[in-house]
Amino acid sequence: MGNGFQELDRFAAGAQYIAGRLRPGTAGRTHSVTDPATGRKVLDYELAAAADVDAAVAAAHDALPGWAGATPGERSDAMHRFAARLAEQAEEFARAETLQCGKPIRLTREFDVPGTVDNTAFFAGAARHLQGQSAGEYSGDHTSYVRREPIGVIGSVAPWNYPLQMAAWKVLPAIAAGNTIVLKPAELTPLTSLMFAQAATDAGIPDGVVNVVTGAGKEAGEHLVGHPGVAMTSFTGSTAVGKRVAEIATSTVKRLHLELGGKAPFVVFDDADLEAAVHGAVAGALINTGQDCTAATRAYVQRPLYDAFVEQVAGLMASVRLGDPFDEGTDLGPLISHAQRDRVAGFVDRARAYATVVTGGVAPHDDGAYYRPTLITGAPQDSEIVQAEIFGPVLVVLPFDHDEEGLALANDTPYGLAASAWTRDVYRAGRATREIKAGCVWVNDHIPIISEMPHGGYKASGFGKDMSTYSFEEYTQVKHVMYDNTAVARKAWHRTIFGDR
Repeated sequence: MGNGFQELDRFAAGAQYIAGRLRPGTAGRTHSVTDPATGRKVLDYELAAAADVDAAVAAAHDALPGWAGATPGERSDAMHRFAARLAEQAEEFARAETLQCGKPIRLTREFDVPGTVDNTAFFAGAARHLQGQSAGEYSGDHTSYVRREPIGVIGSVAPWNYPLQMAAWKVLPAIAAGNTIVLKPAELTPLTSLMFAQAATDAGIPDGVVNVVTGAGKEAGEHLVGHPGVAMTSFTGSTAVGKRVAEIATSTVKRLHLELGGKAPFVVFDDADLEAAVHGAVAGALINTGQDCTAATRAYVQRPLYDAFVEQVAGLMASVRLGDPFDEGTDLGPLISHAQRDRVAGFVDRARAYATVVTGGVAPHDDGAYYRPTLITGAPQDSEIVQAEIFGPVLVVLPFDHDEEGLALANDTPYGLAASAWTRDVYRAGRATREIKAGCVWVNDHIPIISEMPHGGYKASGFGKDMSTYSFEEYTQVKHVMYDNTAVARKAWHRTIFGDR
């Protein structure tokens, strides 16, 4: 296989980044980073214990007054340098991400890394534009205005499917608003989160503003979420784990931001461009080997296009090339682990009892955690394969007859993170964007995201927004300041207490 990422010795000091330096964890247990394309162990590191979380939170508290007290321009300048540093190291980040995740190098070079650089540059500018209501005399006798202030120390937990981008989505709005942060990445994929924190330090962001603790969810993650020194928790991951995070966070009355699971519908009306819909469905279902909360997972196709859609999607899926993630010719990499591959295979194997596997449905070999792109038809709407988040390269296709039915089926899961509608009719498109209950609805595309627009869900997909200036709603306190303008001792409203006295 390809030559991979050659700088693993940079993590020799440990996989905890606290107060501007790497150090080992103190849990007394090691964890392995494994290349999912080969099953080869590439790095052992000491896991974080509760004491390491305490140290990271203390470092963030120490850094908070200086960083929160910096001017927006000073924070902005530091973050612009941060973006430049990330751009200089783009190839290193791409290779590290491919090594730990199994993502094809084309994906990390063209999506994960440039998206992160762009996000950093966006928040560098947004740091200077925290918005509030205009000052005014709303009562007639007082001047009111709104301040946006940092919340404090943020404790964030990120998933393994997009380690670099999720680190950015957690860290950037938080520090742009003047907060400091402790990030816990997934144990499987800590490399680029640690590199991201180091790049922040190299860019001149003060020690302790960005900290990373890499430990197990039960030990490090729950301690971080429940820590009395943490003012807000932001979590991205499964809905099941999100419920546990919410229990811990709400017991300590923390601000809470959750981006949870998804089961995105892909609604194809009978006037859609069939070729565009077919290509969009395959790309949208297979992005990141289907390990994406917004991936197209349920295609509802109006009956006149249904047979042709199934046939063409099956043909295009069969042409997708699995292989070495470092090979430029590879289209699809492995799943994150053999355990995840087996989980996906279990969903498909159980579905064989009630549905048809049109193509795929097999693991090509045992060395890497690969699974072939899989298309399933004939599944009932209430079946597991339609309702549950699989997180793998699996697309289920179901027919519908009338527009109302298609939109009702699209909404018929607990999730509401993303969706797409495929049609040439502007009125159909408008109706779909209004009626589909999801945080993002694409029209005639599926997957693209941009830094300027928010990302977040409805229903069991969570609440709160990542990216865009809307994310500042999550990471700032809004304070109303009110000045009396009359300079009189006895206000008119005092008579409600004093009467005529």
